[in-house]
Amino acid sequence: MLKKRRIFSAFFISRESIRINFLCLLTFFVSCGAKEEIYDVKGTIRSIDIESKKVIIAHDTIPGLMMPMVMPFPVLDLRELDQIKIGDSVHFKFIWTDTLPHANRFTVLGKGHIPEYDDFFREEYDELKVGKLFDDITLLDIDSSEVKLSQSDGRYRFISYIFSRCPMPNMCPAVIMKTNILADTFSKFKLIDFILVSFDYKYDKPSILKRNYATLTNGRDNLKLWSSSGKIDDVYKLVKQSGGEFWGVEEDKIGHTLKSVLVGPNRELLATWDGEDWKVKEVENGIRMFMK
Repeated sequence: MLKKRRIFSAFFISRESIRINFLCLLTFFVSCGAKEEIYDVKGTIRSIDIESKKVIIAHDTIPGLMMPMVMPFPVLDLRELDQIKIGDSVHFKFIWTDTLPHANRFTVLGKGHIPEYDDFFREEYDELKVGKLFDDITLLDIDSSEVKLSQSDGRYRFISYIFSRCPMPNMCPAVIMKTNILADTFSKFKLIDFILVSFDYKYDKPSILKRNYATLTNGRDNLKLWSSSGKIDDVYKLVKQSGGEFWGVEEDKIGHTLKSVLVGPNRELLATWDGEDWKVKEVENGIRMFMK
């Protein structure tokens, strides 16, 4: 069983839909239409983050949109968060837009169920402080070959976490798009790799990642896609040492927070970026600073 921790998101991308999502995301801040859809959702409050204006909810199936999962919902009006508390079973409206999907109009239905988790992570899974070294881990590339983090020692590595079932266009797909831009920006730099790691160890087998994302890696050596299929302990360790939170994949629910890290040539942690809202230019400047 898994220890209590915070949450993530989920999304399914086919070869055709990834092209559509990328086109949409590339014009994300200009115009991707003003389409708005409203969904009725039920779930249980797992965590409330006033500072980031997000509430983490284990929600039921949202028909026509996404499977049951544990994920963060942005809340635009902080007064909404005064009406709810951890453990509440709630009904709310999920406003799906092309810019900022968000939740509102919460109604407390009673007490929900929050599962108890046994202690899973050992001390070696603790978040690293800047300058501390990552343990070596083994995952799979899109050709199903084992790949160790240590194999790229001597190089800089920018690592972000994704999964193909992520339903939020401003989360995993946005991270993929921005990492893709960074890989293009640093295409002439031979000492840095950009690695997208899927922590969906149940669904994202190498063949799934290859089917959905292989076009991103064609013709470039600095963008990698790694699967955690069959490598649960390794991906937990990497996510936790990166400072991310991960509940894992249980009953088709995926729980996580997003995190991106810059790892140095000796496998030392150099810098971290929380969530999915990091700016490409800011990360680019940070990488250039470390590589000088």
